[in-house]
Amino acid sequence: MKKILVALFLGAFLLVGCDNTMNTPTSKVEEFLGKYQKLDKKVLTELDDVINKDENMNDDQRKEYKIILEKQYQNLSYKIKNEDIEGDSATVDVEIEVLDYQSSIKKSKEYYQEHQDEFKEEKQEENKNNDDKKDVSLKEKAEDLKDDVKDNIEKASSFIDYKIKELKNVTDKTKYDLTFNLTKKDGKWIIDDLSDEDRKKIHGLY
Repeated sequence: MKKILVALFLGAFLLVGCDNTMNTPTSKVEEFLGKYQKLDKKVLTELDDVINKDENMNDDQRKEYKIILEKQYQNLSYKIKNEDIEGDSATVDVEIEVLDYQSSIKKSKEYYQEHQDEFKEEKQEENKNNDDKKDVSLKEKAEDLKDDVKDNIEKASSFIDYKIKELKNVTDKTKYDLTFNLTKKDGKWIIDDLSDEDRKKIHGLY
C-alpha cells in the first residue's frame, strides 16, 4: 500500500513539475516562435488573412508571396538572451536570425526606379492612364510618370513581380533583437500583443 501511495505521489509531483516547466515566460516565447518554425495552422491562417487583404497583389502573386514568407518562418532561428520577472509581469529578450528580405526589397525598389526602360509595359499602361486623366505636355507627362513611380511603386504589378522574383533568391540573413512582454493571468504566462515593428522583424522586413 505504501508503495502505491509513493508512486502516486511521485507521479503527481512530476506532473506538477512538468506543468511549471512549461509555464515560464521563456517556455511561452519558445512555444510561440516554434509555431512559426513548424508552420502551425494558426500561424498560416493569420498569414492568409494578412496577404488576402493586400489589394495590390493578384492571386498568383499572393500565392508566391505566401511561399516566400513560409520559407522565412522555416529558416527562423533564435537565442534566448534574458528573462526578467517582476510579479505578474515579465520580459524575455530574444535575438532572432531571419532571411534579410528588407534589404532585397530596398534593392528592388532602387533598381525599378533606375531602370524604367526595362518595365515598358507597366510604363505604357501608366502613361495611358495619365492621358485619360488630363491633357498636359509630353514633358509634364514624363515628370508626372516619374513621380508616380516613386509614389506608387508598391502598387505597380511589374514591381511586385520583380520584388517576388528577387525575394526567392535571398539567402543572406540578418539578426534582430526583440523583447517579449508577458503577463501572468490565472496562473499562466501569456505573451502580450506584439508591436508592428516586432512582427516586421520576424518577417525580415524591418
